[in-house]
Amino acid sequence: MNIIWLGHSGFRIEIEDQVLLVDPWLVGNPAFPEDRRDEAINRATAILLSHGHGDHASTAIPIAKELNIPIACIHELADGFVTANGAGAIGFGKGGTISLGKVKVTMVNAVHSSSIDFEGKISPAGSEAGFMIAGEGKTIYFSGDTDITMDMQLFEELHHPDIGILCCGGHFTMDMHRAGYAAKRFFHFDTVIPCHYKTFPLLEQSAEKLREAIPEVNVIEPEVLKPIAL
Repeated sequence: MNIIWLGHSGFRIEIEDQVLLVDPWLVGNPAFPEDRRDEAINRATAILLSHGHGDHASTAIPIAKELNIPIACIHELADGFVTANGAGAIGFGKGGTISLGKVKVTMVNAVHSSSIDFEGKISPAGSEAGFMIAGEGKTIYFSGDTDITMDMQLFEELHHPDIGILCCGGHFTMDMHRAGYAAKRFFHFDTVIPCHYKTFPLLEQSAEKLREAIPEVNVIEPEVLKPIAL
């Protein structure tokens, strides 16, 4: 399995027979080198969108159309945005599980907001979400944009994720302290990868507080387009 950061909250996850692009914001992302776009999307088999905000969803449609791959996301975002713009969609809901080849993806709750905020107006986009991505004998918890929620206790009991990809930048989501608290209280991660940080000065720039909060966990600060093999 390779987990490859695309900057901000975007990831390329190479798992089983799938190459999943999760919240791939590749145009206008200060952390992503746009001249490496082809490398980032090469051989992708599906896109997962956690919610509709522009720093997660704004470049998904062109990628999906170019590669003829589906976008999996909550029903309202799938119907009102993805299919409305001519891309293929797999709409599902929280608690629902879909199969992408040999990979199982379960949508789980997040606490944030969701709207299409990059088309000149703000339009409803269903509800924000996270994902449990299971394959190769491991489960990845992709938190999406969220604060701490007691639901995380149930996520651990139901899914036992080995790897946490956690939003940690603060202001719009959990900060490093809150993400560290969540990881320590609710989960038994082997590995944690922070995201939704560094992108702008407004966000936290280092994961040191997260690392200090969970010293027993392997906290890996990702580098853009550098594979993390797990």
